Amino acid sequence: MTKAVPSIFKCAALASALCCASLASAQSTGSSVTLYGLADIGITQVTGLKAGSVTQLASGIMEGSRWGLKGTEDLGGGYKAIFTLESRVELDTGSVKNSPISLGQLSDRYSQASLLGLPASLNPALPPTQGILNLLVPKLAAEVYGVNVGTYGNRIFDRQAYVGMITPFGAVLAGRMYTPAFETNAMFDIMEIQSALSAGQIVSFPSILEIRKSNALAYRAVMGGVSGSLMYALGDNGEATTDSSQMIGFNLSYKTDAFAVGAAYNGAKNELGQDSLKTTVLGASLTMGAHKVSGMGIQITDDNPSNMGLIGGSLMASGLPASVAGVIQNAYTQALKVDGQLFHLGYRHSNGPHTVSVAYNTYDDKRPSDADVKSYGVAYTYALSKRTDLNAVLVRYDNGERGQAAPGGNGYLGGVTASAGTSSTGMALGVRHRF
Repeated sequence: MTKAVPSIFKCAALASALCCASLASAQSTGSSVTLYGLADIGITQVTGLKAGSVTQLASGIMEGSRWGLKGTEDLGGGYKAIFTLESRVELDTGSVKNSPISLGQLSDRYSQASLLGLPASLNPALPPTQGILNLLVPKLAAEVYGVNVGTYGNRIFDRQAYVGMITPFGAVLAGRMYTPAFETNAMFDIMEIQSALSAGQIVSFPSILEIRKSNALAYRAVMGGVSGSLMYALGDNGEATTDSSQMIGFNLSYKTDAFAVGAAYNGAKNELGQDSLKTTVLGASLTMGAHKVSGMGIQITDDNPSNMGLIGGSLMASGLPASVAGVIQNAYTQALKVDGQLFHLGYRHSNGPHTVSVAYNTYDDKRPSDADVKSYGVAYTYALSKRTDLNAVLVRYDNGERGQAAPGGNGYLGGVTASAGTSSTGMALGVRHRF
């Protein structure tokens, strides 16, 4: 074993030399590849859960921890080739997967037969309806939370993966990217989608908008203070031969040092080609020295939720008759339809290393479920340097009669509270480092 040690060091030295040579060569030819990332972790405490008050170590208090590679090559004449590959990482476990604080629990309106409008028994020869749902809900929860945190399938670079060309007339990109409506949402959320205080956290399921899309083509342009993008995405189900899902989205914004205004739209079709999730975002912000005020409104509708056939298919695979599976699938289809409005108002003050943000968010559910939710709170950041900061977040989620949201973080979902109408308070202390 001792004779092998020098050879190991020689290999390491050779690899280091080759790496340095490659970087030097890249720089000399006007190209570069950069390793970058963000590490964010902290202690959280959330109340109102089935387990009571839960304290845990969590990755992604302010932002989801990630690492990535990005590169550029100057082709001359105003043209550049670029790429980005970005993957999540959970600092508490080293994994690329996480679970909501409430684990495999779904809201009462998706797990109780009576709230789904189902009778106590669908067939005298079968178990009671609630017993059937008790077997189905854990599978649904795994699918729901797997999709929302982007860990389903075999994605290595699930956050971003694209290649593109920058030209004098704008940029053309292809791959997996953030959607136009999500980018505008992040622009006018005073939290910039960071922490449990960000607007979208109170409506994580059903989702109010597509965060990222795979198999997407995008065009982006910036002219002075005006910027905009256009995206078209093909079906996201790589194993489905009859997938007709797609999405088109666009955004447009105008920004100066003191003022910004923007609008965006995402419109999706489900795997059957039916009109599905539609999201419209309007926002504006005003900056006066150390002070910033931002407001945003989001209209969300979904008359044909995606992938409902998975529910019926799962039930029939477990031995239930197609007629019974169809009734339950239809109940979920109705329950998962969306018609609501999300409003956000926030204020931020920055003074040297100190940044204090306050926000108020409210979701008005227009569906019979009437799952209204409000959140409000404060976030404080102390910058130790340009790359490292300490963070503290205190947020309250006030759930209406059918609301059941629990605070999470930017990198993970809080899930749901113990029961419908139960409110929750979240506290978090964390450290974030960028590299």
